[in-house]
Amino acid sequence: MKRMFIIGASILQLPAIKKAKEMGLYVGVADYNPQAIGIPYADEYFNVSTIDEEGVYEAAKSFGADGIMTIATDMPMRSVAYACEKLGLIGISYDTAVKVTDKGEMIKAFKANGVAHPWFHIIETPDDLNTIAASVTFPCITKPTDNSGSRGVMLVSDQNQLQEAVVYSSKKARKGAVIIEEYMYGPEVSVEVMVLNGEPHILQVTDKLTTGAPNFVEMGHSQPSQLADDELSAIGTLASQAVLAVGIQNGPAHVEIILTEQGPKMVELGARMGGDCITTHLVPLSTGIDMVKASIQVALGKTPDISPKFSKGAAIRYFNVQQGYISDITGIEDAQNIKGVQEITFLKRVGDRVDSINSSMDRIGFVIAQGSDANSAIIKCEESMKRICIKYD
Repeated sequence: MKRMFIIGASILQLPAIKKAKEMGLYVGVADYNPQAIGIPYADEYFNVSTIDEEGVYEAAKSFGADGIMTIATDMPMRSVAYACEKLGLIGISYDTAVKVTDKGEMIKAFKANGVAHPWFHIIETPDDLNTIAASVTFPCITKPTDNSGSRGVMLVSDQNQLQEAVVYSSKKARKGAVIIEEYMYGPEVSVEVMVLNGEPHILQVTDKLTTGAPNFVEMGHSQPSQLADDELSAIGTLASQAVLAVGIQNGPAHVEIILTEQGPKMVELGARMGGDCITTHLVPLSTGIDMVKASIQVALGKTPDISPKFSKGAAIRYFNVQQGYISDITGIEDAQNIKGVQEITFLKRVGDRVDSINSSMDRIGFVIAQGSDANSAIIKCEESMKRICIKYD
């Protein structure tokens, strides 16, 4: 029996753990939290942090892993790559792992390989701002080089706001470094990619809904993208160039792009399946492609079936929130009765404190729906959410 080692056992990795078991694999998981939701679904558990590279390697070696993977989170990719390289397993190189988890190294790779990207400056500390401040134009974006989930992202309108924004972004960075880059105007999409033996395959393009300025937290996704065919072709080409620029040869990639007046430009990418249920739920609902299964197969050295089985619409929408404590949630059963609604999940419970949405961690729950096309799926999500009443104290 093949042994699959999954880094992380949170709700984000749960689809991979369940799928691996469904495939008849012997499954091990690594997580610092002994109460992680995915542990009971696995065969073996290792109490090690997902970002402890040496610890993950030792656990994978002890487990006798035939394949190692994670989904939906970025920083564990360094542990995955480190362990794969030392054990001779299929995965991204450690150099690639650095490029896909450090936004500074990533955009340098785009520049070196002629991949369309925004202008940028990288500073190691807020004090370094003086060296480049005069060359910054507005509006611009500041963000940590080594964080995700919209943490530390700020829109800056003028020179007076720049110092404050850099300090804010730096505090959200693990090492303090900040990237300042062009604010790009236009619709934002993500591209779900599977790379097989150095050849990128575009599986789906996802339209994105965000809170907008100043934090741009993602509040919804829908598939397939409703952009024009020529725009989608250009986006697919750019996504393929980007994944090769950072060195991905095998495995999934989640690529974020903005379609500007000058054409598509890169935002960033991850060498893993996308989060927010995009690849675990929406891709299968819109195409019939089981991207979780495909990613597991690639990690085990097998060639997956990534051909689309049908073309439908799929969407996820997150609930808007008010500040306060959740006192009651009603109407869920009624909301689930809408044809096409696939899942209603709450990430916070009655009694939990809710604040304004500054990052993806502040969202309280979501609805996923399938429809005949993207617009139909979005409408089903919105109708479902209207039937749910969330009360606050």
